[in-house]
Amino acid sequence: VQLQASGGGLAQTGNSLRLSCAASGRTFATYFMAWFRQAPGKEREFVAAIGRSPLYSDSVKGRFIIARDNAKNTVTLQMFSLKPEDTGIYYCASSPIIRGREVLRDDVDSWGQGTLVTVSS
Repeated sequence: VQLQASGGGLAQTGNSLRLSCAASGRTFATYFMAWFRQAPGKEREFVAAIGRSPLYSDSVKGRFIIARDNAKNTVTLQMFSLKPEDTGIYYCASSPIIRGREVLRDDVDSWGQGTLVTVSS
């Protein structure tokens, strides 16, 4: 699966942003799709994933919504109530498996190019 992320940009605290990821490849529907983010000076961390149902990290649960459209080979991340700590580069990713309630970085088999989200206070 090849991934192309878009969206992101600058938002004020409390506002919303939407990220999209377009995937190529006939096997899109068989993969778990996920979003990760990497803040400056920090490791890339899991944000959300979706197979048949969504999974979220505790830091975004209740504020972010991940969705997929298998007919269009797209996955989106709608982000509400943004906080400065949401700032980072967001990456879409695909994985054949989920371990526990998240996708692990080591299990990702394809990464998108990343899109920058900046939340100002």
